[in-house]
Amino acid sequence: MTSTNPDDWSPADHPYAIAVSEAQWWQRAAQLAVLRLRDDDDRRIAWFSSRQIDARQLVFALRQLLNAERLEQVALSTLGMDQSVGAALSVALQGFTDALPGIKHMRDALMHFDEWSRGEGKFGPQKQRRDAGAALRDVAREYWGFGYDPSKGTISIGPYTISVDVADRAATELSQAIYLAAHEVDRKNAAELRAKTVEALASAGIRCDAPDGAVKVSPGNDFRIWITLSAPDGSDDAERERLAARIVAALDCRGLRLESTCLAESFDSVERLVRRETLYVAADRSVTE
Repeated sequence: MTSTNPDDWSPADHPYAIAVSEAQWWQRAAQLAVLRLRDDDDRRIAWFSSRQIDARQLVFALRQLLNAERLEQVALSTLGMDQSVGAALSVALQGFTDALPGIKHMRDALMHFDEWSRGEGKFGPQKQRRDAGAALRDVAREYWGFGYDPSKGTISIGPYTISVDVADRAATELSQAIYLAAHEVDRKNAAELRAKTVEALASAGIRCDAPDGAVKVSPGNDFRIWITLSAPDGSDDAERERLAARIVAALDCRGLRLESTCLAESFDSVERLVRRETLYVAADRSVTE
């Protein structure tokens, strides 16, 4: 977890979450392109077929999902996640590439048309053909001719063809797999933060594991760790305040702090606990690196 100070935020702190965000954006971009491909051409685009434009955008969006998957895998490795998480994502990736054969090369041909139109693609199939002795103009011809065929619902360039309907499903499935992998990271982080919180309180002599105890430490569905001071109504106010102060101090010693979702009122953490507000635990970035 990172600092909540917006000036201290960086995407480098959570690459696994950035992968999810980008995957979802590009999956929606792919979905939008597919929806437009299923419609008639947009007549506002003079002299050009809007569906041919959308076909190009779909290829780019699909390729970007591969980048999101790669970022997620890098993040999983850096975080030391169980290999099964990355393996499950790899299975999803294989399903994506099997469903969309040649999608990377299709994007490269569009992106680097200045090279591919001359048969001088630096990597991939064009380089392989050149290395095998093929003439440049022959190599260029073999990997050209991008187009969307509305009668078949396919997009092709050179030897590669993908189905628009299959692309829609494949993008959704890979995006979901990236999300599920990140979900496991959040689950692991939450478990570690809860253990650290409980240990910090126990070291200060504060019990939080008794069913009828005054202090409750609970994981939420949002993967936050929540703390509540639920002392009986008849308890002494001063006693509750002392306990709240001990909680805040114990957490602070471990680089942890309490945050509130209610920013409308300017109470400190001790006051909020005494008022029976449920607060969540946050960790300073400096102590999690």
